[in-house]
Amino acid sequence: AMSDINKAKTSKKRDLTVTQFAIRELDFQSKTSKSSFDVGINKDKRSFSRRRIYSGEIDKIKQLNKTDMSATNMDAMATGEVDEKLYSRQLYVMGHEAQRRMMASHALVLGLSGLGVEVAKNCILAGISRMTLCDPNPTTSYDLGGNFYLSESDIGSGVGKATLCKEDLEALNKYVGVDVATSVPSFSMENIDTILALVDGMSVVVVTTPLPDDVIVALNKKCREIGSCFIYSVVAGVFSKVFCDFGDSFVVSDKDGEQPAQSQVETILPSNPALVKVLEDQGRHGLETGDYVSFSRIKGIDQDSSRAAQSLYHSSNQFEVKSTGPFTFELVDLDLSSCKMPATQGYITQVKSPVTISFKSYSEALADPGELMMSDFAKFDRPPLLHLAFRALQSFIENNSMQLPDPGNVVMAEEVLKIAKSFDSENLIENNSSAEMIIKHLASGSKAILSPMCAAIGGIVGQEVLKACSGKFTPINGFLYFDASDTLPNELLSLDEVKPTGNSCYDSQIAVFGREIQESILDLKYFLVGAGAIGCEMLKNWALMGVACGEKGHIHMTDMDRIEKSNLSRQFLFRNEHINSFKSTTAAESAKKMNPDIKITSYQEKVGSETEHIFGDNFYDKLDGVCTALDNVEARLYIDQKCLFYRLPMLESGTLGTKGNTQVVIPHLTENYGATRDPPEKSIPVCTLKNFPNQIQHTIQWARDYFEGIFKQNAEDVNTYLSANDYASTLDGQLSTKIDTIKAIHKTLVEERPVSFEDCVIWARLKFEDLFNNQIRQLLHNFPENQLTSTGTKFWSGSKRCPVPLSFDVNAECEDAEMKNHFDFIVAASNLRASMFGITGRTDEEYFNQVLSDIIVPDFSPKEGVKIAVTESEAKDDGVAGNGITDVDTECMQVLDQMPKPSELVGFKLHPIDFDKDIDEHMLFVTACSNLRALNYSIPTEDTHKSRAIAGRIIPAIATTTALVTGLICLELYKVVGSARKTLAIDAYKNGFVNLAIPFITLSEPSAPEKTKAIVKGKEWNWTAWDSLDINIGDITLKELMDYFETEYNLEISMLSQGVSILYSFFANKKKVEERMKMPLSKIVTSITKKEFPPSQLFIILELIANDLTTDEEVELPYVKFRFR
Repeated sequence: AMSDINKAKTSKKRDLTVTQFAIRELDFQSKTSKSSFDVGINKDKRSFSRRRIYSGEIDKIKQLNKTDMSATNMDAMATGEVDEKLYSRQLYVMGHEAQRRMMASHALVLGLSGLGVEVAKNCILAGISRMTLCDPNPTTSYDLGGNFYLSESDIGSGVGKATLCKEDLEALNKYVGVDVATSVPSFSMENIDTILALVDGMSVVVVTTPLPDDVIVALNKKCREIGSCFIYSVVAGVFSKVFCDFGDSFVVSDKDGEQPAQSQVETILPSNPALVKVLEDQGRHGLETGDYVSFSRIKGIDQDSSRAAQSLYHSSNQFEVKSTGPFTFELVDLDLSSCKMPATQGYITQVKSPVTISFKSYSEALADPGELMMSDFAKFDRPPLLHLAFRALQSFIENNSMQLPDPGNVVMAEEVLKIAKSFDSENLIENNSSAEMIIKHLASGSKAILSPMCAAIGGIVGQEVLKACSGKFTPINGFLYFDASDTLPNELLSLDEVKPTGNSCYDSQIAVFGREIQESILDLKYFLVGAGAIGCEMLKNWALMGVACGEKGHIHMTDMDRIEKSNLSRQFLFRNEHINSFKSTTAAESAKKMNPDIKITSYQEKVGSETEHIFGDNFYDKLDGVCTALDNVEARLYIDQKCLFYRLPMLESGTLGTKGNTQVVIPHLTENYGATRDPPEKSIPVCTLKNFPNQIQHTIQWARDYFEGIFKQNAEDVNTYLSANDYASTLDGQLSTKIDTIKAIHKTLVEERPVSFEDCVIWARLKFEDLFNNQIRQLLHNFPENQLTSTGTKFWSGSKRCPVPLSFDVNAECEDAEMKNHFDFIVAASNLRASMFGITGRTDEEYFNQVLSDIIVPDFSPKEGVKIAVTESEAKDDGVAGNGITDVDTECMQVLDQMPKPSELVGFKLHPIDFDKDIDEHMLFVTACSNLRALNYSIPTEDTHKSRAIAGRIIPAIATTTALVTGLICLELYKVVGSARKTLAIDAYKNGFVNLAIPFITLSEPSAPEKTKAIVKGKEWNWTAWDSLDINIGDITLKELMDYFETEYNLEISMLSQGVSILYSFFANKKKVEERMKMPLSKIVTSITKKEFPPSQLFIILELIANDLTTDEEVELPYVKFRFR
């Protein structure tokens, strides 16, 4: 069906469709016409338009939505072929099927303040088909705290927020249609028919602004009637709620998004029921009783003995599991007792089954919310309290013309508290002053729209929208309440402190935290490391918060990378026209459009030891903190050490698909980032890669290594040979690989050097024969299929899969990936070979068939005496021993003599090819090469998309998770700045761990730093990694330093070092010691290292061993931070 859809693909210009004409006619704003409803300033025109709607246009709107849904289907057909370049990282989260469902979905968003625009942004980036926006309300200064597409000039313009945001939202993704519903004059109950008319044809309806309960109930009821999903979410200061109702029977295709559990068969015993044991060296089977599995590539069992045995050989069959241990399970009701032989090999894959979930309606859940989802286990009693508090707030605004309480208005806050007490049937507030203050804070800050809260909740709600559209992942069932009350002071701030100006983009933050804290935020000086997905979201939040927007504030941001198309689906500050531009520069420019006052210096430098002349002592000395937006642990650990040294707060976050984490690092209070580390990844044994693969990961790694060797290393070796005066001498340190390198150069330059593209095709065909036929036949010659080990067991058993040589067939197609790997290998290999030699390639199938039909492939005869490593130790020994030639130098010279001299090839140069996972030609080769090897060993093959993820080690990513983690980390920034107006204990800070797929959100207090006990001057000192012995008395001499330690710490230094250099030791040459005693410490270091200090370096790190002068016991001390400038 998708193939037919792709063939039907035509123009993507939506403004040419009949549906778009209808949209323009019925006052939905389109790209080419503006509706008089929202844009017209003349009040009479707006009144006329409203009268027109009231007088009978409801049926037209209903018909429009029906037509619009058909437009959605048309768009889905036009874009049925998923743009893998754009959605690359997201597809590894959602999958193609879910992505196509989203591409056929239409969402309605009611409310375009901070939360609404975040939800819209995340869903448009994700690629739903269409989105209709509706918010007739004009812009207020509070909206500017969270809506990044509004500005101070929009206040008082009279234009609805939806209209103002449409153009910018539309620019996020060319595949998504964005409409504005201008038919709704207000969200009051008197317009309910007009509002409900918008719901027809929608996949999901999202309300992101406070509405009367009657309107919410009516919308929810309409969604249930037509089978649409309903989401209602509100952000009020640092408090929020989310409600989801996806109907009585919502089907979830994949409840958690985890990869199906996979394992390999060791044996399937012929018993009743059949008992399966998996290979223990491949890990536990990861199955639970009640799970279902399928089998593939089964070997050993006599399938003709029974229908039950035959069923194991069909991968489409599913079997229920009863787990009997971490490495064993039974197959329920499968009787294999009539079989004579057990199965000895095969692949096991968990089958993920759909689940159906039932939801309560809004009115039902409001009265009886049931068990509420937790987000912070330190606040176990908070969800029911917030359920009560939001009910009270809703009652207040409905009694006050839908107006929220004013900031700092104690009377209004008390009124909300009074209402809450009247609802409090469970005595949640009684004799609970902290609960009362929570309700008062909610009331006082309810008008505030804070960017971090909108980002966090917008990420959560955005993912719920995608769940509704795709049916993938488990939705929130009912209510979720989330708050960041730890950011607030103990008491309400005075009215003067929180009074808004009415025209400032910081009014929302002032309403919650006060003017004093806002001034502190404006003057922050931060280093943002990384300008990718997290970096973009962070900059957006900071621009709205006012970070570095004051006279003293400044943001330094660095990122080496340039923008690629795959970045656009989640790095929302970038557009198509920015591709190939530097991320840091472009992100800075985009942030300045959101807040012209923000001060940013962008760099394109890697942060590491090699750039300490840029990011050195002077640089860090002026910072207030560091925020990491990195994609690798190594860089994080480097930054962590810098934050430790300069005692700077570090805000750390990361994502992996729907999973995310945040960590706040506070000097002296929390442990540093590097205090705990994950174990290193296990590498694949060399012998497994070379001769005994059993997983697709093995074959992909082998194909990647082969690519690097044949298209990059060979070319670089040739170029080195052509440019070196005495090439043989450059290989003197490579005894084990010297002859192989020279032979490879000889082959490339002499034996196999192409002069035409046809030569490249011939080379590729012969390579196919060598790799996938001849080498396999040689392996089987050494180890025949019936080979036995010294213990009498089969050699080809367990994880060693007996290979099968491949016979070349240009039309062959593999069963699993459905790819023409034979043909693809020839096309990709020959074109890469041609590119390396500067020859023009081609891809037409007819040409290849013609050339391939004329190639004569030499017969293969196995060689005797070839040694093949079976174990890892043999593989290592083989690498050290080389090829057994006794006189390597002689053979090397013989080969070199047969090669053309560099002087004969002046100007000739090969073009080494660096593997790039995002270049399709590279991935076609790796995928085909990997799959062919997989076919050799009866390993299930994979398509290019999955192979790209493995070969490129791609980290799955989606915009929703990124928005959530950056929102959480910016809430911690408030605490770092001092928003609570008190010294916070460690439990006030929160590290976050989230998985939007389940969904699971939990906040926990950071760990305290580990302490080391030392006795100094008779007193106990428990120091941590944050501590050092700071000396700032100038560039003193070694003698002065020794005296200083005796006087200040009662310590005698017995050894002093800097890096690997020993500056002083008690056993050193006395004359040298006397000489150094008179020298300044910096001179001693430079005299030993023979290197001058960079001008920007202010500190020298010294390590010492010292003994207490009184007890003569060694004292364990931290490093010395010696400031010499």
